[in-house]
Amino acid sequence: MALVGTDKDMSFYIGREASKLWKRFCAEVTTEINLLADNWKYLLGGLIFQYIHGLAARGVHYFHRPGPILQDVGFYLLPELGQDRAYISETVFTTIFLSFIMWTFHPFIFKTKKIYTVLIWCRVLAFLVGCQFLRIITFYSTQLPGPNYHCREGSKLATLPPPDNILQALLIVPRGMLYGCGDLIFSSHMIFSLVFVRTYQKYGTRRFIKQCAWLAVIAQSFLIIASRKHYTVDVVVAWYTVNLVVFFIDKTLPELPDRTSALLLPVTKDSKSKEENHKLLNGNSGDPAEWRPRTQINGKIVEDGKTVHETVINGV
Repeated sequence: MALVGTDKDMSFYIGREASKLWKRFCAEVTTEINLLADNWKYLLGGLIFQYIHGLAARGVHYFHRPGPILQDVGFYLLPELGQDRAYISETVFTTIFLSFIMWTFHPFIFKTKKIYTVLIWCRVLAFLVGCQFLRIITFYSTQLPGPNYHCREGSKLATLPPPDNILQALLIVPRGMLYGCGDLIFSSHMIFSLVFVRTYQKYGTRRFIKQCAWLAVIAQSFLIIASRKHYTVDVVVAWYTVNLVVFFIDKTLPELPDRTSALLLPVTKDSKSKEENHKLLNGNSGDPAEWRPRTQINGKIVEDGKTVHETVINGV
């Protein structure tokens, strides 16, 4: 009898939590759709520029000419990983990339909601476009002989034959992205990694994850050089260029709204529905036992619920 009662209680608990999760998901989808309707032009523009950047990187490959590898202090200090272990660098980058994407969509599932997915991606794409625009200018200004294995003399992939038609010139295939040559200064992998980590540094809440993320980017910097995917200058330039671009663009963009505000909530028929949606979107299911304080001061997320006192003087 006790086991039967326990099973019923467990089934009731699971059903109740699943219902709350579904309501939170639906409320979040509604809000994000409203935000997408207002900001789709920025997202579309950022995505189109990703294609332009890829097209530019493929275009410079036509101009690449293999030659002797340039003298590089990083190549002297860091032992070469070799082709068999070059995947280590890509594994670190993929982990950073996928982890950040998953974090930007966490408001659809988790109770703790500090960001809006659409707005955070508008911001991230603005950072990427600024950095990639400068990158295109630099690698078209001077073409260096690529240090990567497939870009060296004797490799069939070091040069690209002229395209046969316009469609071939405009088509970007994954193989071309993995085996590109000539787009060196500065590292595209470092652009994405630094933009993602800096964004989480500002809007994330877990101090330990922030520390791990910065360690991962530092490790990736050394691994890129050890894998001979870039010269040391490509990584060094990326470190100060990306940070400066993100700093200045971030100053010009409006700050993300506080999630405790109900201004962006979908309009409902009655005040009770409004209140329920407000609670769901901000991580509270409606039960008083599950209410948690959501602290955000001057657009900055407080880590792990710690309180920060900051004086802001309007008009200064």
